[in-house]
Amino acid sequence: MSDSLPIFEKRKDSLPAYKLAVFQYGIVAILIVLIFGLWRLQVVGAQNYHALAEANRIRKIPILAARGQIFDREGRLLVDNYPSVSCFLVREQGHDIHPDLPLIARGLHMTLDQIDAIIHKYRTAPKYQPIPLKEDITPDEQEFIAAHADEMPELETIEEQRRLYPKDGFAAHLIGYVGEVSEQMLDNDPRYAFYQPGDVVGRSGVEESYDSILRGQDGSRDVLVDSHGREVGTLGTEPSVPGKSLRLTIDLDIQRAAENAIGNRDGAIVALDPHTGEVLAMVSRPTFDPNQFSVHISRDEWDKLINDPDHPLLNKAIQAMSPPGSTFKIVMTLAGLQEGIAQNLKVDCQGGATFYGHFYACDRHHGEVNINTALPYSCDTYYYTLAVKLGIDTIAKYAHMVGLGQKTGIDLPDEIAGVMPSPEWAMRNFHRKWYAGETVSVGIGQGAIAVTPIQLARTIGGIASGGVFKRPHVVFPSELPPEFRQAILDTYPGSGDKTIPIDPANWQIITDDMANVTQSPIGTAYSSRLTDIDFAGKTGTAQVVSHSFGMKKVASNISERANSWFVGIAPRRNPDIIVVVFWQHGGWGTDSAHMAAQVIQAFVDKQRRLDHNLMTQPTESAQKSNPQRPEKIDVGAVWSVPGDPNIFGGKPLASGKSKSGQPANPEFASARAGHFYLTIPPVAASNYKANNLNELSSRPESASSGPPRTGLRPWGALADVVEGPAVHFNPSRP
Repeated sequence: MSDSLPIFEKRKDSLPAYKLAVFQYGIVAILIVLIFGLWRLQVVGAQNYHALAEANRIRKIPILAARGQIFDREGRLLVDNYPSVSCFLVREQGHDIHPDLPLIARGLHMTLDQIDAIIHKYRTAPKYQPIPLKEDITPDEQEFIAAHADEMPELETIEEQRRLYPKDGFAAHLIGYVGEVSEQMLDNDPRYAFYQPGDVVGRSGVEESYDSILRGQDGSRDVLVDSHGREVGTLGTEPSVPGKSLRLTIDLDIQRAAENAIGNRDGAIVALDPHTGEVLAMVSRPTFDPNQFSVHISRDEWDKLINDPDHPLLNKAIQAMSPPGSTFKIVMTLAGLQEGIAQNLKVDCQGGATFYGHFYACDRHHGEVNINTALPYSCDTYYYTLAVKLGIDTIAKYAHMVGLGQKTGIDLPDEIAGVMPSPEWAMRNFHRKWYAGETVSVGIGQGAIAVTPIQLARTIGGIASGGVFKRPHVVFPSELPPEFRQAILDTYPGSGDKTIPIDPANWQIITDDMANVTQSPIGTAYSSRLTDIDFAGKTGTAQVVSHSFGMKKVASNISERANSWFVGIAPRRNPDIIVVVFWQHGGWGTDSAHMAAQVIQAFVDKQRRLDHNLMTQPTESAQKSNPQRPEKIDVGAVWSVPGDPNIFGGKPLASGKSKSGQPANPEFASARAGHFYLTIPPVAASNYKANNLNELSSRPESASSGPPRTGLRPWGALADVVEGPAVHFNPSRP
């Protein structure tokens, strides 16, 4: 009998012990992972998921802050805000808004492409952040949103304050405009690092320079919504903080006078107070309507603006460059006198002169010309000769000294520095030497030299103020926080405040010559003279083509006409106002002088009205009935009272200081400059003015030496013209 099988026989397909152990440990590991995951979700991540759940039922509605208002120097409102309603799109998580887009497009009078473009623009913004769909919606569009609130809870209306600018582009380039921050600004400009897409910021002018002051802080409103996104309650509100208001240095009356003076001509007008650098008026033409930017400007309107050949968005007061023409002769006169060359320089002008084998034309045959007649005549031949004697290095030195070829530092964006050529400039930019013939052209403000109106205003205003140059500005620095004041200086660097020494005798010659441009019959702006105002200045005609060709074409082809300049001051020394007019392709500089005269007349009339000293011209019948009616003449003057130099007020002459801090020229330590009024009988006053205008031809060559003189005649000569004039000093007007 065979051996019997064991009762229990080991199965051949059973798992080995080590495999069973691995399987058991695997199950344990899986359980551990599941338990850890549950712990992480229920314990560690509880607060986070609670916040997410809250976000699904709480909606944050922005409350947009109103921008600060903008006022002129006297507190008159320039820029305000008006209430507006905008439509925002809420992109709820888990809710597909695309099926609703066709209906939304019809109700808001938009196209699907417009809505798709907006959604694409804000694709990177957080989902909980509403995005602006349409601004300044109409009442019927508001009713559409309200009527479809249940079926389209993704549409939300928000009230906001929108910018309201003066109409007709009044002061548009100075004030600027606002608009949404662009993607390029967010990516490349550190000033906008903490801004979000859709934020409204200043995009030009004061709105941009002082955006952080004008722009307030947005608030928000937290509301409860149900599963369909419908609002069911309010949790709380964080109010917005409106922006701070800003007071500009602009005088609304002077700004209006400048706007009226330039009319529709292409160009710019700038008016400054040379004592402080405060901008009283700034106009640029053509202009634009900044209200277009208050509501999102369309692509077609934007393309029309940027493709306009007249560049309406360009602020020509600080961005338009042109050769200054004969206005540069003031700088040439300063250089020639300071170097001791011009005092005795006499030139026989026969319609031009030959230099370096080339004939350089003058517009007239002036005959014998000296330093006293060169500027009123605007004789090119004289300044050709002076330029050759000075040399380009000396000319460039004085030009840079008075601020040409560099930014002024005005607190407005995108100022242009201009160009002051020199041998170093030619080598650096064109890798060539300087040619002697170029110096001749620079001497009359032609050639490569280029300035802006604001630059010229600071330069000539500083020269007329005896060498005291001020940084132009449109906001009072004293009204800014100290840290912001410094930030403005750092953001907009330039030549700024500066004082250079100018010999008082030379200063007197320059300012007297400028006065004779407008007050002497030989002056190029004599037709713009102002009665009873010490109005001085200089015309400039900057050719854009050759001299002879430009003369032939000055009245036909506008694009080939010369640019017309005029710089005017009142009074002639230590002026209270300087006005620069730049008329693009305007022709002769004489034409721009009339515009400047209008602005200065408005300024003087206002000052006299404030002083209760408004001078009106008597009618012919009134003059016949009262021929002895006294006449007041506002006169700029310099005087010296050694015992008590401040008895009549005025300002000290700017003659510079030595290293010890004492006046460089002690002889003029007690000299003062300012205004006074002469009350003169009409007949005597007429003779007085006539004699003053004729003084130019009889002034001795030694007139630059001796004691300081008044703005019109030597003190001792007054008795020869008028017997016993009543002199009224006005210490309140330095």
